[in-house]
Amino acid sequence: MTVASWRLKIRHQTGFTYAGAVASSYNEARMSPVNDARQAVLDTRVEVWPPARTYRYEDYWGTLVTAFDVHTPHESLTVTATATVETLPPGDQLPPNGGASWAELRAPQDRDRWYELLLPTPRTAIDEELTELAESVRAAHPTPHAAAMALCERVRDELTYASGATGVQTDAVQAWRQREGVCQDFSHLVVGLLRSIGIPARYVSGYLHPTPDAAIGDGVVGQSHAWVEWWVGRWTAYDPTNAVPVGERHVVVGRGREYGDVPPLKGVYAGPANTGQGVEVTITRLR
Repeated sequence: MTVASWRLKIRHQTGFTYAGAVASSYNEARMSPVNDARQAVLDTRVEVWPPARTYRYEDYWGTLVTAFDVHTPHESLTVTATATVETLPPGDQLPPNGGASWAELRAPQDRDRWYELLLPTPRTAIDEELTELAESVRAAHPTPHAAAMALCERVRDELTYASGATGVQTDAVQAWRQREGVCQDFSHLVVGLLRSIGIPARYVSGYLHPTPDAAIGDGVVGQSHAWVEWWVGRWTAYDPTNAVPVGERHVVVGRGREYGDVPPLKGVYAGPANTGQGVEVTITRLR
């Protein structure tokens, strides 16, 4: 059987503007897709303005980091990442009763193996109300995978997607209480709920082509996107914001415990105040 892959070209430009000349800045960009089982990176590069020497390394979580320092006075900083990636549709999907059992997830070897992905973080910690919700879903489903899918459905039912409703510092409890947020909030909330009932979960950062039947050759405004993966004997990827399995429209850049492990651009600088950050993502389906 022939598997219909997509080839996507991604251009992601971001940066900062300042209230005056910055003397120096030290930065890390996590904007380069990674090779894995369902995507192959054909080319990728990161360009910086003002010009700076860059070097790359793979961080603790396996994300490719482009690090650079700028030591010439500058009133703005621009980072442009481009990549061409071959992606695959969703693979075999686990049935609701598939995957590891609750007892298997409680086994010491599995809890030790995924210990860091079972702990709450500042953005994924949940409160008593959410803990009770997660426990009720756990009790109602015979397998961890079935419970995970049910929690994704519950979050999607309860939250409204609202661009600009939250910021990068918003945590899962805040998003739940206001019942709206963006993909980051949907993902933090699902990750927190999963971990609370003993399912190892990780936050995934990347890109999403917005059109399921995208025309070839047309560049469209794409999105920096986030989704989740959980471990039930194997890793399962799901996009709770759009209620779809991760497939040919998704491109992985990084994985971690939460957004704080995979921000597209972060750094420190000496100089006047930061007056804003711009982001522009364009995605073109090449085939």
